[in-house]
Amino acid sequence: MSTPAKNSQSPTPGQTIGPFFGYALPYEGDADLVPPGSPGSIRLHGWVYDGAGNPIPDALIEIWQTDAEGNVPQAEGSLHRDGWTFTGWGRAATDLNGHYTFSTVLPGASEKGKAPSAAPSFGVTVFARGLLDKLHTRIYLPEHAANAGDPLLVSLSEDERATLVATADATGLRFDIHLQGDRETTFLTYR
Repeated sequence: MSTPAKNSQSPTPGQTIGPFFGYALPYEGDADLVPPGSPGSIRLHGWVYDGAGNPIPDALIEIWQTDAEGNVPQAEGSLHRDGWTFTGWGRAATDLNGHYTFSTVLPGASEKGKAPSAAPSFGVTVFARGLLDKLHTRIYLPEHAANAGDPLLVSLSEDERATLVATADATGLRFDIHLQGDRETTFLTYR
């Protein structure tokens, strides 16, 4: 009886397959936390870029936010938009140019009257090809007075803070997400 030869090759590293965000995750109205053009609505949009500065055409962005008064929504129905209920959650896929867009409202400060005060912000999760896990970040409102006292913002360098603050444009807010490189967005770790 012969002994099998030992394998002289080492195993290759595991490979990621997908992600296939276009299947089952997007749904009708997913990026419309409020109907576009409704009173108080704004457009939150931007582009997602890889480390070389190329747009990512198959990323998925999710946001969580308070309502305009700073209340954390408790309503159900994020997956079945009814046009009336604000749930504070939305999901948008990037288009072929790496662009995403939401129709929402400006968030209010969620810790009114408490010190230190938390500035109004959007919680953001990024899913994209090549990521083994999702990324978390925040989007802060431009030139908001509470930014100066926000615990997260004051803990960062000026350059890091700049990656978390949106810019105002004609329709609302623009926030570009850079996954790597010189302009990399500051990402957060949750335990």
